[in-house]
Amino acid sequence: MLAPQKQYVQWLENKDGSETLHHALWVSESNHAPPARIVLVDDKTTADEAYRLACEGTSLLWHGDFHNARQLLQALNRRIERTNERSELRKMKKAANQSAKSNKNVDKSSELSKDIPNLFHQQRQLQAQRARILSRLLLELDANYVSQLRRAPDMSAACIAAFGQLDNELNESYVLSFRDLQGALGAAQWREKGVPIDGLDLSIFPHYGVFAPTRHEYVQLLLDAPLPDTCDVAYDIGTGTGLLAIILAQRGVPQIIATDLNPRALTCASENFTRLELANVQLQQADLYPTDAPLANLIVCNPPWLPAKPSSPLEYAVYDANSKMLRGFLQGAKAHLAEHGEVWLILSDLAEHLQLRTREELLSWFFDSGLKVKYRLDTKPKHGRSQDESDPLYAARSSEVTSLWCLEPTQSLITDN
Repeated sequence: MLAPQKQYVQWLENKDGSETLHHALWVSESNHAPPARIVLVDDKTTADEAYRLACEGTSLLWHGDFHNARQLLQALNRRIERTNERSELRKMKKAANQSAKSNKNVDKSSELSKDIPNLFHQQRQLQAQRARILSRLLLELDANYVSQLRRAPDMSAACIAAFGQLDNELNESYVLSFRDLQGALGAAQWREKGVPIDGLDLSIFPHYGVFAPTRHEYVQLLLDAPLPDTCDVAYDIGTGTGLLAIILAQRGVPQIIATDLNPRALTCASENFTRLELANVQLQQADLYPTDAPLANLIVCNPPWLPAKPSSPLEYAVYDANSKMLRGFLQGAKAHLAEHGEVWLILSDLAEHLQLRTREELLSWFFDSGLKVKYRLDTKPKHGRSQDESDPLYAARSSEVTSLWCLEPTQSLITDN
């Protein structure tokens, strides 16, 4: 999305021997600053030359065939992967996987254990570097999100759905990264086709900028957990696409209040609720808990699982710096629970295997929030990365368990003075 103040990019074009200065509005979903250096590239530009320029910090405004731009992006990605193959991370990953397979040398495993947090942070750094390089391939669209490139598809509807009908009274053109454009086109396909949910006879339709529930092994946990004896009101905190609220509605909870701070998530959840004709789910924009709402018999939350700093808006669904959302959710839960109410916390233990958080820390946060564990349901992940031995973090991912923690308030001790 555009920043509150309009930002522009500019570049020189040489036509008939004279240079002309061009400018356009800058669109960045991650609110990245406008690029300082832009050069024109086209079908004659080699991938090696483009890679060198991108690594030097130069942005590349594509003026060739649209589909060739996609091929160039793939070529840039292959060069990044080859560079990473020679990195220290690759050496560490090889040692990690060999140790995970043999697991015979206790001392070696102990040394590997010390490397896991470093592996994670190095992988994050490489991912950020990869994103920076790939985001330097730019495209220009006119005021209606139409590209003048050869073989360019109709992208207007996808861009309007993703970026909105931006304030553009002067009908100026836009410049954005090809990756952001691909994200908009991919989101349009998700929104049209939907994501089938295992265990439920339905699909969820994500919007751009809202995390798609492609991992949903926890759905069966929500179906298996016994509802509280009285369950008239439930909250879904950080609803996203609305999946947890939909499961509660299907289980017969008569009143559900779903909250989210992201306006895109609220719009997305509302559309999913409308598709399923759910009249018993209310939406509220809120940072965690709703206001002016009855106390809940059940509060559910699927917070970001990893305590690390997000690097893009979409990563807020995965990364939670210093576990801020998780701790805020726990600290506020007891005050919003009705008598005999329960909290269902959906949480992976991957952070523990990555040594980003300990089980003792998590349990202490429960205790400090006036909550105790009533029971826990566990499941193993089924996604591809948990089976991928080439992943640098395979040793941690293959050990991951996703849990539904059922929490209830601790009883306050009453003493006579």
